[in-house]
Amino acid sequence: MMTQPIRTVLWFNGRGREAAEFYCSLIPDSRVTGFYASDNGGPDGNMHFEVVDFILRGVPYQILDAGPTFPLSECVSIMVETPDQAETDRLWEALAADGGSHGPCGWLKDRYGLSWQVVPAEVSRLMLQPDRARAERALAAVMQMGKIDLAAVQAAAA
Repeated sequence: MMTQPIRTVLWFNGRGREAAEFYCSLIPDSRVTGFYASDNGGPDGNMHFEVVDFILRGVPYQILDAGPTFPLSECVSIMVETPDQAETDRLWEALAADGGSHGPCGWLKDRYGLSWQVVPAEVSRLMLQPDRARAERALAAVMQMGKIDLAAVQAAAA
């Protein structure tokens, strides 16, 4: 049962419940809140599908695991602001492990094909500050990185 009326739905082609459980294991204060499956979906009413509701640190999501009709792409990503470099490093490696891939500017793709952005909260603050020259230097540093190196972004901004 949905406990919040608005949520992001992610279309998966297999392993949706596994993915939700994996995400909840990595993000503190997260949990799977519901699951159901049916063989009565699709246009003709005989397609198997599964739905998994989960919450990542207070933000509701739903996985609709219903086949290859709509593949995941970088058009949708989950952004996680981390409190420090240690948490950035932990999430970056855990999310990309076992078949995922690292990308530019804090982006990665996990083993299920979902895109993530893992960014220290301080980097967001640096890029949104009123001193636009300093913010642009921070952004320029981020654009040269894969995994975000907070100390290097801070040094570039200064």
